[in-house]
Amino acid sequence: MTTEEQFRAVMAKCRSVFEAKLHDYGAAWRILRVTSLTDQLYIKANRIRSLELKGESRVGEGIAPEFIGIVNYAVIGLIQLKHGFAEKPDDMSPDEALAEYDVLAEESLQLMLRKNHDYDEAWRGMRVSSYTDLILQKIFRTKQIETLGAEALLASEGIDANYMDMLNYAVFGLIKLTFDQHD
Repeated sequence: MTTEEQFRAVMAKCRSVFEAKLHDYGAAWRILRVTSLTDQLYIKANRIRSLELKGESRVGEGIAPEFIGIVNYAVIGLIQLKHGFAEKPDDMSPDEALAEYDVLAEESLQLMLRKNHDYDEAWRGMRVSSYTDLILQKIFRTKQIETLGAEALLASEGIDANYMDMLNYAVFGLIKLTFDQHD
């Protein structure tokens, strides 16, 4: 499979989980402020790192579901950045949420393809644990941006760029875990 095909396959799995949870819970996430989503991303990435370091899970879920969570929370964060948070979760229908998801999935794919061209698929030579560390770094950068306020930035990309990078690193992790079993 090509990188694009692998990316699309992984995103389809993530979308499937997003859609199932959207069915079960509705768009309850619409009430979350962006800072809360950054913290949720931290919880997911920190758990991956903990599992990588400890080598075992005591709750029966491995690393891949947490990477899926990072992809989906990053998408939710991007939606919240675009629309703001809601007072009630009923302001976005499942169809609207899935349409937003699809647009952002395509944007992340196109960004990955552009970067992949320039970096010549260097991510393939990286370890999954490096994606975890890079996601954590992006989370801490995002927290700093949230503390400073976007208008105070001197040389940095915004929260949206950091969320998109987290999403793509998580997809890389999922590709490696799914298709590169020897790594």
